Amino acid sequence: MTLPIHAVLPDLVAALDAGSTAVLVAPPGAGKTTAVAPALLDRPWCDGEVILLSPRRIAARAAAERMAALAGEPVGRTYGYATRMDSKRSAATRVTVVTEGIFVRRIQSDPELAGVSAVLFDEVHERSLDSDFGLALALDAQAAFRPDLRIVPMSATLDGARYAAMLGDAPVIRSEGRSFPLDLVHLGRAAEARIEDSMAAAIRRALAEAEGGLLAFLPGVAEIERTADRLEGLSGIRLHRLHGQIDPRDQRAAIAAEPDGMRKLVLATSIAETSLTLDGIRIVVDSGLARRPRYDRAAGMTRLVTERASQAAAAQRAGRAARQGPGVAYRLWEAAATAGMPPYDPPEILEADLSQLLLDCAIWGVSDPRTLAWLDPPPEAGVAEARARLTALGALDGDARPTPHGHAIARLPLSPRLSHMLIAAGELGLAGRAAEVAVLMSERGLGGTDPDLDLRLRRWRTERAPRAEAGRKLAKRWASMVDGVDSAAPRDGTAIPLALAFPDRIARRRDATGEQWASVGGRGFRLDPASSLAASEWLAVGETQGSAAGARILSAAPIDLATIEQLYGDRIETVRDVRFDPATGGVTATRQRRLGALRLSSGPDSDAPADAITAALIDGVRRHGLDLLPWPDTAQALRQRARFAAEQGGHAVAIDDATLLATLDDWLPPVLAGKRRLDAVSPGALMAVLEGLLGWDALQSINRLAPARLETPAGSSHTIDYGAEGGPRVECRPQALFGLAAHPMVGGGRVPLVLSLTSPAGRPIQTTRDLPGFWAGSWAAVAKEMRGRYPRHPWPDDPAGAAATLRTKNADARRRGG
Repeated sequence: MTLPIHAVLPDLVAALDAGSTAVLVAPPGAGKTTAVAPALLDRPWCDGEVILLSPRRIAARAAAERMAALAGEPVGRTYGYATRMDSKRSAATRVTVVTEGIFVRRIQSDPELAGVSAVLFDEVHERSLDSDFGLALALDAQAAFRPDLRIVPMSATLDGARYAAMLGDAPVIRSEGRSFPLDLVHLGRAAEARIEDSMAAAIRRALAEAEGGLLAFLPGVAEIERTADRLEGLSGIRLHRLHGQIDPRDQRAAIAAEPDGMRKLVLATSIAETSLTLDGIRIVVDSGLARRPRYDRAAGMTRLVTERASQAAAAQRAGRAARQGPGVAYRLWEAAATAGMPPYDPPEILEADLSQLLLDCAIWGVSDPRTLAWLDPPPEAGVAEARARLTALGALDGDARPTPHGHAIARLPLSPRLSHMLIAAGELGLAGRAAEVAVLMSERGLGGTDPDLDLRLRRWRTERAPRAEAGRKLAKRWASMVDGVDSAAPRDGTAIPLALAFPDRIARRRDATGEQWASVGGRGFRLDPASSLAASEWLAVGETQGSAAGARILSAAPIDLATIEQLYGDRIETVRDVRFDPATGGVTATRQRRLGALRLSSGPDSDAPADAITAALIDGVRRHGLDLLPWPDTAQALRQRARFAAEQGGHAVAIDDATLLATLDDWLPPVLAGKRRLDAVSPGALMAVLEGLLGWDALQSINRLAPARLETPAGSSHTIDYGAEGGPRVECRPQALFGLAAHPMVGGGRVPLVLSLTSPAGRPIQTTRDLPGFWAGSWAAVAKEMRGRYPRHPWPDDPAGAAATLRTKNADARRRGG
């Protein structure tokens, strides 16, 4: 069968005969995935293996099977494949289709790629992290060890110029492809409608209006299942599901033509956008949605986010309908909305967890991954965050060099967290259990989707599907890769491996329902209260999904405090917390045992350090104000006198609130010694503090310019209020001032006191700043009125010449007579 790619294969072969790199741009359906590798096998320079990288396991297996079928051979002879869950190859295999992660592992273990003649990177436009990294390592190996190694990036929507420049101005070979007519029908979708309802309606309409098989794109497995439920009872239609969690047998059925002439209906995730050709498909129904992993660097976790597909993805999806003939694509959005979709999916390297990348680079001998060849280099913040995590795992030392533990982690075909878990569990005799946990965490759907990982493990062990069996074989293989005797008993759960992999996700229940959880890493988690896990006090949490502030727990297992202490006793800290209570003016002291941000236990601390108590009291005054201290009235008066004296040019020393708060640490600790409450402080001690802050010279100046009291001719003493409105004020009876011809003054004789004169009963009768004027003026009227009210007291006509007295007239007479 002649494919469009065959027209440009001579140009590609000639470019590779002349040089070591080339870039191939070929649209969907051109045949590049299955035609390029076989065309290279008879070249003089190609005496070894050709490795073809495929972004997904389904596509890798399908490509190998297709090439083998075209050659009339069983898969595993000339054409084979290798994925994490499955492999078919032999000593005779010349072309091996591998997933991108498998290739990264292979080149890490053999940087020279001995026996490999060419590496083909298919669908590089998807910009997965492993694809970008694999290409960077291949180019580095080519430059250092293998100038004869052929490297070819291939894609349907490739930015050929950028790749050509990165490959040293490599030639770009373009295939025009085969073009079949494609109609686009934009249906739109009501915002309030559920996606599965809209998709089911669109699928029924498309099946009625157009001929051929139908491929529908949905964001995830849950939406596929709900849509399938709504499509029950379709006549003459065979419905298939296509995603990464189904068995290879079911995947093959979804790809192949229907043997009995039935119409094919495939409900797929974005896994079907590229690489795969589904026989008989003439109709596409596109939800316009995609579910992608997004790494939340602040939370340290990857979460799945449902978002609008990109324009490039939408074009790829629509093109699936016109690969083998004229087709039609139904879109659940308005035509004008296409321009508002993002042009391309962002490169994974800009948003992913870079821990694996950084460790692999360190093993490769590159401390800074940005020195390798990238279309988009990894962001600096992502590199720093990954370096911190790997250091915490013990995989990197302080100089960012791989430790022996880091080398052991890198040898395992798992993420750094899961590899660390497997190694640490092996030391505890739990390698087999940890390997099972690693499979459950890596292969979605095994054992169901219940958050209880122990329950999923038990279900998985009884499943007989090929995918479940492949998972069990994989777990055994992983367990055999670490040292240690496996002593796990059947009753042992998944909690310890989970806690080893995700110590920051160990969580404690925060409410009675079991819905809210607090974690060691400081993040809050949510759990369905109906879950069997909700009654647990502690959980070892694996997967989460959603916002960092309240991510939903997808997998976890119950764990007890004793096990947590056994695993992480060296990280548990005893924290003494002494806090000020403004309601009581005292301190509350507690002792807590903490693992990260999580409180393990707490209780009263009767032995709280004295300096901590003092610091808490000082902090309470600083936060809530000086008025919490038991200041005597004389202290407030002294501060007012000091301020007045300073205004009159006296010896200025600031003892205002701002100054006292700024110097708390200097003057407050001595008066708090041995105290646990502010009201236990001696008022006299606070007065002494102010006097000490002022000093002897300032006190003398204050006493001179702002005396504390007014001594009257009658021998009485009255407090002067320097904080009164209108100026310094003193309250007294006029009889105490008889005989005074001059007004009392303060401020060195410059400021008249405000005299608030009262009746013998203490009621105000006059306020004056001019006592002689009062005597000569309104006194006569005041005296006349007062004689009627208080006849027993003296009210002379000439108070300036009268004798001062606070006694009644009779009392004065008796005293004179006596």
